Amino acid sequence: MHFFSRLSFFLLCSALAAAQQLNWKYPSGADNFRDWRSKQDRPKVQEPAAVPQEKQFVREPLSWRFPTPPPEEEPQFPTDFELKTPSAADSVSAICGENSVRVEAKKDLLGIGIPVQTADVSLGGCPATGEDNRVIIFESELHGCGSELLMSEDSFTYAFTLLYTPSPLGGSKIIRTRDFQVSIECQYPRKHDVSSGLVDPTWNPFSFNLATEESLYFSLTLMTDDWKSPRPSEDFMLGDVLKFEVVVKQFHHSPLKVTVDYCVATVSQSIDTVPRYAFLGNSGCMFDSQLTGSTSRFLPRSQDDKLQFQMEAFRFQQDESGIIYITCGVKATLATAAVDATNKACSFSNGWTEASGVNRACSCCDANCGAESQSLQTGTGAQWQMERAIGPISIKEKPLW
Repeated sequence: MHFFSRLSFFLLCSALAAAQQLNWKYPSGADNFRDWRSKQDRPKVQEPAAVPQEKQFVREPLSWRFPTPPPEEEPQFPTDFELKTPSAADSVSAICGENSVRVEAKKDLLGIGIPVQTADVSLGGCPATGEDNRVIIFESELHGCGSELLMSEDSFTYAFTLLYTPSPLGGSKIIRTRDFQVSIECQYPRKHDVSSGLVDPTWNPFSFNLATEESLYFSLTLMTDDWKSPRPSEDFMLGDVLKFEVVVKQFHHSPLKVTVDYCVATVSQSIDTVPRYAFLGNSGCMFDSQLTGSTSRFLPRSQDDKLQFQMEAFRFQQDESGIIYITCGVKATLATAAVDATNKACSFSNGWTEASGVNRACSCCDANCGAESQSLQTGTGAQWQMERAIGPISIKEKPLW
């Protein structure tokens, strides 16, 4: 018995010693025992070893840099550039009659190269009465189309307004032009001279006075061989070609077309002297090529207000001076007027051809095309005429050696 007691005491001491080696804590009570058992069942997590950390510093300056942007190139402007100064469109003209007015507006009403819609233009609310591919035409009595009569001590003035209101383009809501209006006035004197004889009006419509006194200028010019500029000299030799350019400057007029009714060469400034050579006549027929077989001709017409023709140089027989004067009757009509027997420019080369391509107008060149222009300035209806002369022109003979 005593032996067994000593053996049990020994075993208990051995167990306590083993528990101390394993770091076991023996619970003091039942609750503590449960807590102890639960902690013993959990797996132990090994804490990471402490790693020493050190803040890093840049010990050397960085060698990389942002790339330098390329230098800006200076713009290369053209040396001859010049900003264009806008000019007035000058697209509306009026002809005032005794009882009515005719207004013509270019389709390019604003002068920007864009034609307007005819329906967008009116004369005091009145629609156009006609049109062609270039102009819109309005005709009205002086008291019509919203005109306003203004009176002063010396004149009557009928004032009209040409209105342009652009409509939207296509199905959009945009426009590329602006509203535009032009004031048009027809002025007439109030005072007239009256005698016991026939009463003739001593006034002319304002538009007629403007046309004949201020707004029309005809020129007849000798040109260089390339037709680009006036010829600085009037000295020629036989075999040369004289090149003439006729221009009408129309200013405030409707577009005009210039023609040459006749040209006469003389040895003095008077057209009625002899010898004389009518190398162009019958209202625009160039006879020189038909009579002499020369290359004299009209050039194809490139624009209505300009006409060019050329003629081979010549001298009068038994005239030692070699001096000639060229006198031409030039005429302007409305550009809308048809090319016909009295308004043409015909050349002969195996038949007659017209500068605008309307060759049938030349069918009368071998007969009589109508009365030719007189040697004075007139303006009847829609036609204006004037004489222009060049000279003295010196024609010399070419040396033989």
